[in-house]
Amino acid sequence: MTTARFVVTHAKDAQFEQGLRSFFEYRDLGMKAATGGRVTASVIRAAGGHEFSSQPHLHQTEFQLVYVLKGWIEFEYEGQGAVRLEAGSCVHQPPGIRHRELGHSEDLELLEVVLPAVFKTETVDSVNL
Repeated sequence: MTTARFVVTHAKDAQFEQGLRSFFEYRDLGMKAATGGRVTASVIRAAGGHEFSSQPHLHQTEFQLVYVLKGWIEFEYEGQGAVRLEAGSCVHQPPGIRHRELGHSEDLELLEVVLPAVFKTETVDSVNL
């Protein structure tokens, strides 16, 4: 059993980095290290100057939560259609649900929490609504 560590991060010290998608910047909140890889949490924001492109895909996760802090983002989900999330909106993306992003605002900021911390993303042919 891995022992959890106490971790605090502050917005004033935030460092955002390029990650999985070039049109987003990611701020690691330290949960992967704190939980021995059980959980990851990031603040994700729109990165200006990068062209948006999204292919249908799925994530091999146990749990994924997205909470919009600022702006908006729109997804298309298998069996659900288009879902627009605005500041204060939250979605649980069930494990393996096919989805794709349709667009987002220039000021988008969101919190994403995923279990496990390291997971696979697979491109799929369609969302299969």
